[in-house]
Amino acid sequence: MTHAPSLSPTSPAVPTAGGFFRRFRSAPAEPHFAKRVQFNSPLLPYLFLAPQMAIIFVFFYWPSVQAIQSSFYLEDPFGFGSTFVGLANYTDVLKSGEYRGIARFTAVFTAAVTFFSLAIGLLLAVKADGVIRGNGTYKTLLIWVYAIAPPVAGLMGMMFFDQHIGPLVKFAAVFGWDMKVGLNYNDTAIAMIVVSVWKQIPYNFIFFLSGLQGIPVSVREAALMDCRAGFRRFWTVTLPLLAPTAFFLLIINTTYALFDTFGIIDVMVKDKAANNPISLVYKVYMDGFRGNDLGGSSAQSVILMLVVFVLTIFQFRFIERRVHYN
Repeated sequence: MTHAPSLSPTSPAVPTAGGFFRRFRSAPAEPHFAKRVQFNSPLLPYLFLAPQMAIIFVFFYWPSVQAIQSSFYLEDPFGFGSTFVGLANYTDVLKSGEYRGIARFTAVFTAAVTFFSLAIGLLLAVKADGVIRGNGTYKTLLIWVYAIAPPVAGLMGMMFFDQHIGPLVKFAAVFGWDMKVGLNYNDTAIAMIVVSVWKQIPYNFIFFLSGLQGIPVSVREAALMDCRAGFRRFWTVTLPLLAPTAFFLLIINTTYALFDTFGIIDVMVKDKAANNPISLVYKVYMDGFRGNDLGGSSAQSVILMLVVFVLTIFQFRFIERRVHYN
């Protein structure tokens, strides 16, 4: 009677199906480490950052310091000298009824442009996300407006609201509204808001559409099974998942309404009657470059910078609390 040879510790193991799969299941996964860039010199990363930091310093920090310094002086428009006046420039600005009126309009203008740009961009993104046929053409027609420069957008807006050939003026006339853009304060304000919103919608559309397409299909199917009402499903499931994108766009659109609409406003109110609405950033330009009041315009720019700083802190301190990134 023969016996099978026993396997010694040094003998090679004969693999069996069960043993193979047991060893396969119990084998620990190899840890995955993210690739890290290694530099030969510790100074090399700073050399790569130097051009960008130089641009930020030359075009942001240095002008900011110069503006703060000039705000305490009464500057000669021809550069022959300056007189220290302390806080007189700030006092004159804050006591000015005209400046307070422009500040109120800027607040309304910024809120309206931000709200309607985000709302319409989100609406179009939701509709585009559900388009099956011709979605490429549909998306292209919505996006290409963003390629238009703000001054060109302002010029096109003036053509839309022209007293003689403007289609929007003729459309308003159907309802008995005699629009006089450039002459009437409210009509000009509405025209500025419409053109500014029209210019910014494609930017919001791109980001919202990307956020919608990043939502997993399984999440959408589960939401469809749990809630049949489309608006409630969007409000309780889709919108919270878009919160990080919406928060980012809120900051971008606020900055756009405060500063990047300068070209649109300049084209729409230039060489027009003096009772047209303007924003705070355009007021800085008017007083500094047309009125030669360099000290007063510097004080206005510092006040505007502080307002933006406080607004940014408020957005990150209170609004970002409601944003969930996971």
